[in-house]
Amino acid sequence: MGPLAGVKIVEFTGIGPAPMASMMLADMGATIIRIDRTGPADLGVPMAEQFEFTKRSRAAIGLDLKKPDSVKLALRLIDGADALIEGFRPGVMERLGMGPDVCLKRNPKLAYGRVTGWGQEGPLALAAGHDLNYIALTGALHAIGRAGQKPTPPLNLVGDYGGGALYLVTGLLAAIISARATGKGQVVDAAMVDGALSLMTPIYAMKAGGRFTEPRGQNQLDSGSYFYEVYECSDGQFISIASIEAKFHAELLQRLEIDPATMPPQWDKAKWPDNKERLTALFKTRTRDAWCAVLEGTDVCFAPVLSMDEAHAHPHNTARAAFIDVGGMRQPAPAPRFCGTVLGQPKAPGTVDPRATLKEWGLTADELGALPI
Repeated sequence: MGPLAGVKIVEFTGIGPAPMASMMLADMGATIIRIDRTGPADLGVPMAEQFEFTKRSRAAIGLDLKKPDSVKLALRLIDGADALIEGFRPGVMERLGMGPDVCLKRNPKLAYGRVTGWGQEGPLALAAGHDLNYIALTGALHAIGRAGQKPTPPLNLVGDYGGGALYLVTGLLAAIISARATGKGQVVDAAMVDGALSLMTPIYAMKAGGRFTEPRGQNQLDSGSYFYEVYECSDGQFISIASIEAKFHAELLQRLEIDPATMPPQWDKAKWPDNKERLTALFKTRTRDAWCAVLEGTDVCFAPVLSMDEAHAHPHNTARAAFIDVGGMRQPAPAPRFCGTVLGQPKAPGTVDPRATLKEWGLTADELGALPI
């Protein structure tokens, strides 16, 4: 089920963007076989399989890729695949005998997806790194944080998932479409540093136009403005205000019962600190729920700041079934949604039968019986 039904992908196990991209593609209907490493692996923060949400909806087999027979099987799977996903350092797949030259020669229509932090070449290509390092090199990390404070790590959303997984998915889908039209596959070099930098394009545009300046914390979107900010309420909870446009700003003042004549012009940056102090004091006079009663659902551009324990119960998320139960674990539902193809219910990690998946690649019963699965 899903718009990618019939698309077959071989995934080499990894952390961060590779499993996230694979999860998204599997959620959209692709059939994916994941090749796990055998033996101990020092990858990320180990968790029990049932908590590895990004490994849902696909089968896995363990192969020792240092053994010729394992490489032979992996190549056979690649021969029948539309795409491949790997997140090793540059050169690893080549040393294993499964580099792009080998795989594309065997399967000319293959979309060969490579996701790394620094990319396949460049002075840092072979260096270790993590999300924080990649976004540091793009200007993104420097720009995130409050005035007078050090940069704030935005979890690992910008590098691993925004700049890595999403760009890998986009690149693979483009390469698959191209291969179907031309008969020629290609390598997708999805570097997290490239993707994170691409995400910064609008911010660099604002900087070029004089709408984003340094130091951090003094601009419209980085907590500098009073109308795009998080405010504390009387109960210690928080709300978010994003009344950027003039009409939304006017509604904010109206619903807060503030006379516009007592406020400086919205874009007078010199007055932003004073205005923020005024709103800070005002929002501390009521609880978060009380402010929700006044502002939620209006054109103020408002939302309560919910914890991960609260988000699933919000009426909007409930109405859209934004959270689902997979194997007894509540987790985010697949996205995006499609009107013409219904997405299947994701399956918990470790519950997809690899034999059934391998049958789709044409392995015989005797061959399946000889596999260590």
